[in-house]
Formats: sequence, C-alpha cells, structure tokens
Amino acid sequence: MARKNIGYLQLIDPERLPRHIAIIMDGNGRWAKRKMMPRTMGHRAGMKSLKEVVKACSDLGVPVLTVYAFSTENWKRPIQEVDYLMNLLIEYLHKELAELNENNVHINMLGDYDPLPERCQHEINEAVMLTRNNTGLMFNIALNYGSRKEILRVINILAKKVMLGELQPEDINENVISSHLYTAGLPDPDLLIRTAGEMRISNFLLWQIAYTELYVADCMWPDFTREELYKAILVYQKRDRRFGAIGKNRQDDTNV
Repeated sequence: MARKNIGYLQLIDPERLPRHIAIIMDGNGRWAKRKMMPRTMGHRAGMKSLKEVVKACSDLGVPVLTVYAFSTENWKRPIQEVDYLMNLLIEYLHKELAELNENNVHINMLGDYDPLPERCQHEINEAVMLTRNNTGLMFNIALNYGSRKEILRVINILAKKVMLGELQPEDINENVISSHLYTAGLPDPDLLIRTAGEMRISNFLLWQIAYTELYVADCMWPDFTREELYKAILVYQKRDRRFGAIGKNRQDDTNV
C-alpha cells in the first residue's frame, strides 16, 4: 500500500513556532520578466502571496510577521513603478482591511511614512486605528524603511535626551536602544525569509536580526505559497539555535 503523502503543515511542531517571522519579498520584477509581463504585474501577483502568507501565519498562531514592503532605497526606481507601488498599497489596505480586522490581525507600520502620498497615509492611519486593539497576529509592514536610518534615528533621540539631562550616557545599553526602535516591545525575529535566491539582508532589521535564523527560498515572491512558508518553518525547527553558546550537538564548537 502506497504511503499517503504528508504535507509540510502536518510536520510542524506547534509548540516551537517562531515568535516573529520577517520576510524580504523579493523577485516580483524578475517573475514578471520571465513571463514577458510588465514589472508592475509582478508586484500585483506578489500581493496575492502576501495575503496567503498573512492568513497562514494567523492560522498557525505565529505572534508577529514583518514584511519588507518598500525600502528607503526603493525611491530610486522609475517614478511610474513607485507610483504603482503606492497605489497597490492603497488597494491592498482598502480591499483587505475588513477581513484582516475580522481575523483579529493587528496592523502596524515600521518606517517613516510621512513622505508618502496623502492617500497612502490616510489608508495607513485608518488600518492602524481600526486594528489597534486586536490581539491576534501582529502584522508589521516595513514601509519607507531602512535599518541604518532607523538606527540613526535612535542615536539622535538618545543624544537629545542626554543633552536635556534626561539620560546619562552610561545608562545607554542594548535594551535602551531596542526600546527606541520601530519594533519596540516586540521579540526579535526568530526567522528571516528571503525569496528569489538572493543572499543579501538589504538594510532590513539589522539590529534586530543579530541571532535570527536565515532561510533563502529559490522561488520568486509571487510563487511563495503556504507550503513554502511551512517548509521554511520546518527548516527553522530543525536548526540548533545557540545564541553564541555551544550547541547541544556541537560540543566541539567554540565560536558562534
């Protein structure tokens, strides 16, 4: 008798889920190019993957999901593509907000979205306000986000506090810095997923991912499904996380 195929979901240990999954959603443009389509169609296809992954994390009970939606460097792209991305964000929030709210998802933004078009800011504020009391998945959208700028922002805030006598330089430690980041109060990512086979961090959560497990998926973001997410979580659950100490199965190790 042939053995029944077991999906990745059935192999996941629900007691060892990542507390925080971060995703660099890469490959939309290349996906579209391979299909002889405009780059914008790749971004639209990627929106469907985002909806599926958010739902999957919510269903699994993952506490926090952070996605890299638009970086501070993405302003360098052609103006037509930037405009399309802004409009796509508005469309996503407008269409999905009711369902996200019904599923108890708490929407949060990481980054400086003041430079964004007014319509974008309106949709963002509405989404954040409507879902602010939800207790399910914390869904962080990193928008106009760059980790170096985030860290520089914290340095400026702390420098002003020192100048005003509100803080002593010797009192500045890792916890103080973490408490002033956009992710203040959240656990650091346990798992960082990047799609499209690229081996780069791309200025994403540099402080927060000091001991994050990295997983690179070969597929482009529009092809990233629930099963791909489950596969990444399974790989994560097989890792021996040492945080600088000696691993359980690696007694000969002396370094991180």
